[in-house]
Amino acid sequence: MDKEILSWGYYLGLNSFDFKFNYEEDLEDILVESTAGFQLGLIGDLRINDYLNLRLEPGVFFITRNLQYDESYFEGEDFNDSDLLREVKSTYVHFPLLLKASAKRINNFKPFLIGGVSMALNLSSNENNPDDNSAGQFRMTSTSYFYEVGFGVDFYLPYFKFTPSIRGIFAINDELIRDNDPDSPWTGNINSMQTRGIFVNLAFR
Repeated sequence: MDKEILSWGYYLGLNSFDFKFNYEEDLEDILVESTAGFQLGLIGDLRINDYLNLRLEPGVFFITRNLQYDESYFEGEDFNDSDLLREVKSTYVHFPLLLKASAKRINNFKPFLIGGVSMALNLSSNENNPDDNSAGQFRMTSTSYFYEVGFGVDFYLPYFKFTPSIRGIFAINDELIRDNDPDSPWTGNINSMQTRGIFVNLAFR
């Protein structure tokens, strides 16, 4: 299985994503409630040598995060309970380029480290929506950039290779689209908002 120059496969898995916020002023943190999402995609693997492989893993990630704002963000303004909560649904079409560094095979398993960079198109970003949070629309950039690091194990089965892995993903760019009002209670105090998360993949090749 390991001697092929090019090989193909697919993966599916579960994820948990949240946001890292940097603030303009020292107010209460925006709380992020992450719910379990899932992903699926394809694997293209280029063998460099016995220990290094270059990988493309295009896929689709389905993610939901809920933002809970403190009432202090709305001081002096009229608001209701729905203003304190924003549901952020994201559908990322994900394109990672990864380097896989494997240890020597031991019997029927081989551990590895994996890392690289990726970009993603957020099909649910609302970036070009003229409405903002005042109309209940939370907006993000349509394109995001990440770095990823993780580890896993290749298990060699009679007819295919089964690979569970776990990976952390961290956005490089600010993903927030600000509201039209610079003093917006939803976005005015945010200096940057970046995705971070963890996901588990089950791959079959």
